[in-house]
Amino acid sequence: MGIDALDGRLITLLDREPRIGVLEASRRLGVARGTVQARLDRLRAHGVIRGFGPQVDPAALGYPVTAFATLEITQGQGPDVRAHLASVPEVLELHTTTGEGDMLCRLVARSNADLQRVIDKVVGFEGIVRAATAIVMENPVPLRIIPLVEQAARDAPPS
Repeated sequence: MGIDALDGRLITLLDREPRIGVLEASRRLGVARGTVQARLDRLRAHGVIRGFGPQVDPAALGYPVTAFATLEITQGQGPDVRAHLASVPEVLELHTTTGEGDMLCRLVARSNADLQRVIDKVVGFEGIVRAATAIVMENPVPLRIIPLVEQAARDAPPS
């Protein structure tokens, strides 16, 4: 599903002010309330907008260390490894990948020393053969979506 300029403006507004109501969004965007509601419903139905939850900072929860672990797994063990990793609270994300490793995890820990505990928990599963870990030093471009939304809206054919 593509988005148009109005969808892009709506998503950008919701990113800046996630608690804004439909009526206020319609006023700010200069369109009818029903238009905003229909757009929101369509964007959610197509999975463009996945939720409206709070953005939580792991560092503020006491987990200031972030690392990425590339995992090599035993063939045929993917489902079991995924289930294992999903059970580890410090595994924030898991991606299956091509290339040297089979999976890439984003991990958090309370300290560099605690990271060893997390890695031990991650690799302490029989389907994981090897792990290579890189500690994040800084995050100069945090996860962002709005520049992509703006580009997708600009690239949309005129309606």
